[in-house]
Amino acid sequence: MNTPLQAPAYAAPTLDNCDREPIHIPGRIQGHGVLLAFDGEGIVRYASENTLDLLDCALRPGDNIAMLPQTPCTAIADKVREGLQALRGEAELPMPAELQAKGQTFDVVLHISDGLLVAEFESRHHSANELAGFAVQAHRTMEKLRRPRAINELLQLATQELRALTGFDRVMAYRFRHDSSGDVVAESCNPELDPYLGRRYPASDIPAQARRLYVVNTLRLIADVGAPTVALLQSDTVPIDLSASILRSVSPIHIEYLSNMGVGASMSVSIVINGQLWGLLACHHMQPRQVPYSVRMACDVIAQVLSSNVQNSLMRTHNERAQAAGAIRTRLIEDILHSDDEFAALCRCAADLAVTLQAEAAIVSLGAKVHTRGDISEKSAKAILEWLGTASDEVPADRLFQTHALPLLAPALAVAAPPWCGLLALPFDRERGGWAIFLRKEQIETIHWGGRPEKEVRPGPLGPRLTPRGSFDLWKETVRSTAEHWSGVELDIAGQLLDEMQRAQHARNTELNRTRTQLMAVLGHDLRDPLHSISMAARVLEKGGDTDGRAGRLGQRIQSSSSRMQRLVSQVMDMSRLQSGLGLDLQLASADVAALLTDLIDEARTAHPDTELRATIPDTLQGSVDADRIAQVVVNLISNARHHGKAGHAVEISASALADGGIGISVRNVAAPIPDAVASNLFSPFKASSAGNVRNRSGMGLGLYIAHQIVKGHGGEIVYTYEKGNVVFSVHLPATA
Repeated sequence: MNTPLQAPAYAAPTLDNCDREPIHIPGRIQGHGVLLAFDGEGIVRYASENTLDLLDCALRPGDNIAMLPQTPCTAIADKVREGLQALRGEAELPMPAELQAKGQTFDVVLHISDGLLVAEFESRHHSANELAGFAVQAHRTMEKLRRPRAINELLQLATQELRALTGFDRVMAYRFRHDSSGDVVAESCNPELDPYLGRRYPASDIPAQARRLYVVNTLRLIADVGAPTVALLQSDTVPIDLSASILRSVSPIHIEYLSNMGVGASMSVSIVINGQLWGLLACHHMQPRQVPYSVRMACDVIAQVLSSNVQNSLMRTHNERAQAAGAIRTRLIEDILHSDDEFAALCRCAADLAVTLQAEAAIVSLGAKVHTRGDISEKSAKAILEWLGTASDEVPADRLFQTHALPLLAPALAVAAPPWCGLLALPFDRERGGWAIFLRKEQIETIHWGGRPEKEVRPGPLGPRLTPRGSFDLWKETVRSTAEHWSGVELDIAGQLLDEMQRAQHARNTELNRTRTQLMAVLGHDLRDPLHSISMAARVLEKGGDTDGRAGRLGQRIQSSSSRMQRLVSQVMDMSRLQSGLGLDLQLASADVAALLTDLIDEARTAHPDTELRATIPDTLQGSVDADRIAQVVVNLISNARHHGKAGHAVEISASALADGGIGISVRNVAAPIPDAVASNLFSPFKASSAGNVRNRSGMGLGLYIAHQIVKGHGGEIVYTYEKGNVVFSVHLPATA
């Protein structure tokens, strides 16, 4: 039984439910064409009510194409039979063709939907000669768009060319944002029309299901906004899917939307990149306008050329940024793996990483240490770190965290850390408070909306309900407490960086575990000898008797062994503090460095009378230092010079005030140069060159490492050089630590 398509079971479309409106099965088509759908046997399953009026062929659901009379339906039957061969898999789907019926020309377009052959007959009002001119014009447009240009320049060119090709009053290029709202970034329009360039339209203007259809069917024409639609007759109980149809009718919501804009005809061409709707070329005409199918297909190809060029431009930019980020990431990871101070390695790369991620500030933290880059105060940095450490519900434990609206997510930070709103946080070592954080400032943005984006309840053509926006006049909105969104490229760069940092951290932890084992072995060996000496000397002293001065020598042995033990234990404790991120807890105060050095040299001469020490030190040398720690540095350097210098040659110690107001200290001894392989790793802990050193058997390779950390903690530097047969270690302490 032939029955008109019944009203679907869903509610009437309103702006409350338009995002759920099944626009792909409207059950109706636009009135300037005919639609027929056949099964594999050639039986009509769906037919538009106007078939007889336009084609002079009385086809109805249930009819067989083989039963058509020879005249005037022969041409229609021939087209359908070709399509049925494709439906049965016996041939390719025929290309669009031309048909004459009732003195009118039709474009015949076939496609397959849900196992049915859908044949659409769209009336055409242009001659073949006119269409030939369109083809030449379209070819020239494609050639122009193939040339490399900036994206917005490409879009502007596309709007101008499409307007010239189609004759629409207005052609706009939309570029969609992360939230599916769209900006008009290019426009070509009739001078009498109000320009929409620079205006933004909310995501609700194009519901999700409409966006999906724009990807499936990349060109959509509404020839006459005010024309009545035509129902489909059917023999099935379910409506036909018209997603790929060129004649599919339009949602009443969208018709009302276009009417509110004063639009009489509309055409949309999709810009699809990587399977996603990236943008639209939207064409508006103030009167009805039917663009021929062949011209529309040329427009579709133009959009594909445009999409390809835009994608290439985006990919080129992405690759350039990824390549720059990869170089920085490689340098950082190598620095982390080969440096004894991962925090310092991160600090060195923080500025470059911030530039790559287009961030205005960066924070690096590890344990109690915090380093900032950019215009951010230490107070703000600590407030952000404290929130990240406590916001376990919002911030994942070991994954990338990002937001563009930090004050909205954490209102307390609006006061504690203004004006920072964009945050990209990389937790490379959450247990030790290891974070690499990148920040963006608040971007106070004035949005030029195309009409007020909020929906209002008012009587509409379809009754009292939420209606589409009735005004498209410029409406401005100021947005605060947000920053520029982190782009997909930036999130990819940050994600790769976090993965590499976490792998490097795992490698470091593995090395630290190995080092701890080595440390325990060294301590077990090096503490055993002095303990044994102390034990034996104590037993001898217990037996009494001192006829030949043995008690004095034993006392010296006990003192020497105890000093070795104290030095080993002190180094291990310092190493533990450094590796745990606690630092050396320097206590800076004004001190006379010259007096300090003089005392240290006198002690060394008393303890080692067989070593000649030469000093060049001024009478006074004031500085802001931790005196005990600087003494530790100098004692270590003198000890190294005594152990490694050539016998019979003096160790020289000098100090002086520097031109920049700082203090310079140097210790030199006559010796062969340190090999490059060893020199490059002098200030690292547990150096292989320290193990089994016959000149210093009790050394663990910690002395120079700790000395380096002490000097660095003062804001200074310690360096090794080789000068005229002398190994020289030079310390530079700044005027203000």
